[in-house]
This record gives sequence, C-alpha cells and structure tokens, in this order.
Amino acid sequence: MKKIIVSGIILFLSLAGVALAGAAHAAGDAAAGKDKAAACGGCHGMDGNSLVPTFPKLAGQGEKYTVKQIADFKANTSRQDSMMLGMVAALSDEDAADIGAYYASQKLASAATADEGKLVLGREIYKGGNLQTGVPACQGCHGPTGAGMAAAGYPQLGGQHATYTLKQLNAFKDGSRSNDKDKLMRDVLAIMTTEEIEAVAQYIASLH
Repeated sequence: MKKIIVSGIILFLSLAGVALAGAAHAAGDAAAGKDKAAACGGCHGMDGNSLVPTFPKLAGQGEKYTVKQIADFKANTSRQDSMMLGMVAALSDEDAADIGAYYASQKLASAATADEGKLVLGREIYKGGNLQTGVPACQGCHGPTGAGMAAAGYPQLGGQHATYTLKQLNAFKDGSRSNDKDKLMRDVLAIMTTEEIEAVAQYIASLH
C-alpha cells in the first residue's frame, strides 16, 4: 500500500511539473540583473557560486524560484531571515525578476564538498525514497541530477552546500520555514529521520 502511495505522489508531482511548465511568467533581464545582483555577491559570489557553506549557491537557479524567494523574504512571514529582509526590502518586482534571470543565466561551477560516508543512503533516498515509511523520491520534483524544474518553480539543488541544504531541510521539518506550496516539503520532512535528512543533504552536494 505504501509503495502505491509513494508512486502516486511521484506521478502527481511529475504531472504537476509538466502542467506548470506551460505557465507563462514575466522574464527578467539578465543583463540588468547583473548590476542589481552586485550587492548579493558578498555572500553568494559575484556569479552566484558561493564559497561559504552557510550561503547558498544561486548560479543556475531557476528565475521563478528566485523571484518567489525574494517575495517571501520581503513578506517576512513564511520565510524569515533578518539579513535577507534588509537586502530585498527595496527591490521591486522587476528588480527581483532581473536578479532571478541573471542567476539563472550563470553556470554552477562545481559540486560541493560531501561526506562520502553518507552518500549511499543519501542516493537511496534521493533516487527511490523510503517505501517502508512513505518518503517519496526527491528526484520526483528536483530531477535525477538535482537540476530542478525551473518553469514549475521547483529549485535546482545539485551541487548545493550540504550545510545550507541541511539547515533548510530542518527548517521545513520544524516548521520555521513554511513557504513550500501545499506543504509538500513539510509533509515529506515530517516522516524523514535525522539520518536520512543528513544523508540527502550530503548526496545533493555531490550532484552536478
């Protein structure tokens, strides 16, 4: 029964991604976004390839996802961060789109450092989920290489710093971050163990 449920979740998410992929949204100007993103470079790297494990890599991230995160940081409700609130407070919707377009146009430099000892379990969960507990495969939304579904707003994860990814997964699990559509991430993380979460974060870092 659990196997059927997990398969159904994966199919639903895949179909949702296809449906959303056709949804039109205003595209930003990457050239304009380069100048507007200059202030972001101190933490995220000038081309979006952060060298600091606590700050996420943004290079190659889908524009739609970045725009949503900027809006959520500005709203300061479902995703709260005092530093980011200060950085995005004055940004217009056009600014957000341009910055999103700029980072989407950049190339992810390389995979991040990963704990080799946790990659086997991490790959197992990412690729196939946990049929015994009902955890769906991460690749259902984020793709086999972690590239995400840009048009659907599902983020690129591959090559992300494990420290940052782990922090976000735990935030979804404890509810301190709640800007996931229809509680998808919170529902999944609620049934994942600490060991599984840590292993998935490490495996994601190894993808590129």
